[in-house]
Amino acid sequence: MAELATIARPYAEALFKASASDLNGALGWVSELAAVAANSDLQQFAENPKATNTEVFDVVTGVVKVKLDDHAKNFVRLVIENGRLNALPEIALQFKRLVNARSGSSDATIFSAFPMDAAAVDQVAQTIEKRFARKLNFSVELQPELIGGIRVVVGDEVLDTSVKSRLEQMKVALTA
Repeated sequence: MAELATIARPYAEALFKASASDLNGALGWVSELAAVAANSDLQQFAENPKATNTEVFDVVTGVVKVKLDDHAKNFVRLVIENGRLNALPEIALQFKRLVNARSGSSDATIFSAFPMDAAAVDQVAQTIEKRFARKLNFSVELQPELIGGIRVVVGDEVLDTSVKSRLEQMKVALTA
């Protein structure tokens, strides 16, 4: 969706500049707004010609769990008035990339076949940060189909030590 990314970029950059004093706070509320805006029922309501911008704004701000300051409310109004509510998830994604670039970090996802306790996540985090030579923001997701082991995704790089991956490698080697 290159078009959506193109639409979202100026909003993300403007939000980044306007929120320079509290990037983490803005990241919190823009992520929450993105999750709400991704709801297909809300998008359908927003696209209804009978729904006014005020009604859409009231629904969006009424659903979010975080308290929105005036800065956040103005941003939401602008997005709704310009008919870009559907771009809000992409705006949040690009905003997060800008925040990460400023702090010199990246997002990383650990996919595990089994739940990981905090000590195991910390141990993996230290090892992965050394390997990628940068600060990483970790999230953990369960993927039982991995059978065992973990798979770590950092941007477009993947480190796969799962049993599933090893079995696939063995299958390729045996059938070659």
